Parts: sequence; C-alpha cells; structure tokens
Amino acid sequence: MLRTLSIRNVVLIERLDLGFGAGLGVLTGETGSGKSILLDALGLAIGVRADSDLVRQGADQSAVTAEFELNDTKQINTLLDEHGIEGASNLVLRRVVSADGRSRAFINDQPVSVALLKQIGELLVEVHGQLETHGLLDPATHRRFVDAYGGYDDLLASVSSGFKNWRAATAEYDKAKANVEKAKRDEEYLRHAVDELQAIDPKQGEEEGLAGKRSVLMNAEQLIETLKEAFQDLNEGEGVESGLRSALQKVEKVADKAGGQFDGAVAALERALLEATEGIAELERVSNLMELDPDELERLEERLFALRGLARKHNTDVEKLPALLAEMEEQLAVLTDGAGNLEKLAKKVETTKASYSVAAKKLSATRKKAADRLDKAVTSELPPLKLEAASFQTRLDPLEESEWNEFGVEYISFEVKTNPNTAAGPIHKVASGGELARIMLALKVVLADADAVPTIIFDEVDAGIGGAAAAAVGDRLARLAEDVQVLVVTHSPQVAARGNSHWQISKVANKEGNITQVGELSGEVRTEEIARMLSGAKITEEARAAALSLLGADESVEAAQ
Repeated sequence: MLRTLSIRNVVLIERLDLGFGAGLGVLTGETGSGKSILLDALGLAIGVRADSDLVRQGADQSAVTAEFELNDTKQINTLLDEHGIEGASNLVLRRVVSADGRSRAFINDQPVSVALLKQIGELLVEVHGQLETHGLLDPATHRRFVDAYGGYDDLLASVSSGFKNWRAATAEYDKAKANVEKAKRDEEYLRHAVDELQAIDPKQGEEEGLAGKRSVLMNAEQLIETLKEAFQDLNEGEGVESGLRSALQKVEKVADKAGGQFDGAVAALERALLEATEGIAELERVSNLMELDPDELERLEERLFALRGLARKHNTDVEKLPALLAEMEEQLAVLTDGAGNLEKLAKKVETTKASYSVAAKKLSATRKKAADRLDKAVTSELPPLKLEAASFQTRLDPLEESEWNEFGVEYISFEVKTNPNTAAGPIHKVASGGELARIMLALKVVLADADAVPTIIFDEVDAGIGGAAAAAVGDRLARLAEDVQVLVVTHSPQVAARGNSHWQISKVANKEGNITQVGELSGEVRTEEIARMLSGAKITEEARAAALSLLGADESVEAAQ
C-alpha cells in the first residue's frame, strides 16, 4: 500500500509530505482547492504521461516520490529482476519533470524507463477518476477477474496443460509432415546422393590421414635419396658408431689414472654413442617403411580427390560427409516409415485436442456459473448506489478454433445496461462519468479478493448523489477498505465521515501567490470540516450536530463490525 507521498513544485504545491495508513482515507476541500493537483502528482510517480505545465511557476523541475509497502512481492520482484533491479519489501517510485518537459524515472533510486515505472505503478495503484483508468476497464483483464472470483485453479491448470500438450503434438506432426513432403520432393536426388556416399563410405578424420600419406609418397624419391646419403655419411670409413665406440674404449682405459679428469669426457662419449645408435636405428626404421610405389600414390590420390569432390558437390567439408550421409539416410527412412509415423502423430493430435476440448468445455460451464454469480452480486450492489435501473453482465463469446488458447475457448468481457430500454455495452462506453465510478466501486467491492492491486483511489465517486445513496457509497468504500487501501476524493459528508483518516486540501495565499496545502484532520477540526461540507461557508450548530451524528454513526458501524 501507499505509505508516503512527497511532492515538490507541482503547480500550486511547493512542498508537501504525506503519510498514509491502511483502511479508508478521505480527502476533502472546497472546489478549486487543488484536489486534482494531488492526484496529478501521484500520477507522475506511477508513470502517467508527464506535462511540463505541472512544474510550479518559477521552478526548474517538479519531483514526486511515492513509497509503497509490499505484502506480496513476487510479481513485482520478478518484473524488477528482469530489468536488473533488486526487489525489496518497500518500493520507492520517483519521477522528475523538468520545465522543458523532459522526464526521468527512478525505482529504488535506480534510473528506469517511464514504461517500466508505469508497469510497476499499475500493479500498485488503480485510479478511477481524473487519471487514466486501467485494470477493470481493460477487457484484457476481465477473464482473470472472473477466474479469480470463481476460484477453480485446478480446472484452469488442467486446461492450460491440455492446450500445451495439444500444441506440442501439433508441432511434432507439422514437423514430421514437412520432412516427409521435403523428402518426397528430393527423393530422386537423395537416393543418388546416398548411393554415391555409401559407395565411397567416408570415415571421420580420413582426409588428414590421406593428405599426410600423399605428401610422403609424392616426395618418396627425394626422401629415399636423402636416406642413402645419410647412411653413406654415417658409414664412411669405419662409420660414426664404430669411431665413437673406439674412442670411448681408449679413454676408459686411462680414465682411472687421470684422477677423475676424464669422467666428463667418458659420460659425453657414452651419450653421443647412445644418441648415434638411436639415430641410425630410426633411419633404418624409416628406410624400411619408405617404398616407392607409384600405384599406391595413384590409389590414394584417387580416393582423396573423390572425397573432396563430393564435399564440394554438397557444399560442405570432407569431415562432415559421414554426418551428411547419416542425415540423408534418415530422410530416406522417413519416406519409408513416414506414412505410418504421420498416422500415429495425427492420432496423437486428435487425442490431445479431444482432451483439451473436454477440459475447456468443463471450464466454460464452470466459468458460466461463476459469471452468473458475479453478475448477481454486482447488480445487487447497484441500486443503493442510485443505479436502480442498471444491471451488470459478464459476456462469454466463443472463440474460433484458431483462437483457442491456454485459458479456454471463450472471450470474456464485462458489460452494463444503465437503462432497461437500452442495450448492454462495454462499461466505459455505456456509463457516464459518475455512473462509471459507482459501477467500478460495486465491482471492486465484489472482486476485492480477486483484484491484487493494493491501493485504489476514487476521485469524486459520489458526484451527483447525496443522502442515502452517498451513505451507501461510504459504506461500500469502508467495506472495500477492509481488504485493500482506499483513498477517496469526496464532496460528500456521508463518505468523509467513514474515513479512517481524513485530510483537508485548501488553497491559501502568500506573498508569492496561491499555494495548496494539505493537513490531516482529527477531533473537533474534523467535525468542523464535515459540518462545512453539510452547510457550506456558514457553519451552523445544526450542521455541527449533524456532523457529530455522522461521525458517531460511523463509530457505531465500526463497533458493530
């Protein structure tokens, strides 16, 4: 709920800090005192379109900060998390508007887009009156309210699950059908390509091995000649190995007489002899492998070039030919098994569709009952609100099969009839301003448990009514305030007397001009304000007595509750 509202330099408001509590809060004041300015300021904080005309004359910018205490943070924190903002149990929305019309938005002191500010604001506050109205007037929300009022979550989950299963089966069938159709179109090409690839039977990593062998065979003559020359150099005279061994033997014979001076030479000669022996052995091994076979080179090149030619033909790499063969073989298998598989998938589509239809039909019947109960409940709230001829109805229109969705097979919208001789129509198109606010109040009272918006503001919901009708409005506002925070701008003393909190909005003059002030009322001051609302500029004793009576009646109602 809204905890605090701080306003700086908005039209006639220079500086204002308000604190709010739970229950019903009423705001009263004479016409022109600035009640609409207060709502305009709050609108800035919750993302309503900014207007540079709201900036107080002579000020560089306006700033409005609204702090909210959250009981259910899941939906809001999820939205904040998507935008990289850490959630909390308290949320501070701030809007700054410059005199040139530029606007900046902040959530918990982090800069955000105005669009996100508005998204969050719509989850926190719903305003009926001079600000843009959302929530129940948006037909897109009506299904959600009917379902929440009906309380059939298990049935909704069954329909949602059934729809997802049906769509998944349909997607699987469509994919298989597309594969079969593609395979049929390409069948002749596929069979030829598979025969070609199967004939050559490409192996993973084969190109690298073939290329290496080819390089060796192509240079075989040069390599063999080099080996011969190396052996000739090593074996010239008595040979390197023989010479090293002879030298080692001679040094070893006198090493013990040199007092260790020859030890390093002996070790070096031993290493040299070992390395020479290993080098000669390795040359002999390579020499034995090195065969000059022109036929082998021809066979190897023929396969390598054939593999590369196929790769170019299919616009791929040689390394990917085995995978390509497997893919094409699978496509051909689809042709062989496709008809039978498609038939199975088609049956699965029909089965899942039938299951969804059964669940959706049950949901529609249950929904209709919930809608009928809702219609009766809302309509019964209208006569005391001086809407005796009005009626409320929930419309369920069947959707085309192509429009069926996870929420069912009908479109839900709220309609009202304000006169027996007129046709029902959408709420916001049929009802006048005053009627609309009272119909919204009736809806809010009935849907209090189904509507998650924690703060509701009514701007002059009692316009054009008085007496018993105004008392009925006050009663319903008080009932609604048992579940959510309600703020109401009112001219009705019957409504004002029902408030848990009461603020008076007034316009006062100073040396710089007029300014709007807001003060919280209690005790005798509150009685005087309600008496003013009853009698006008001149407050009579009778008005004071009536005000005390209204306040006393309110206390009696609260005590009885």
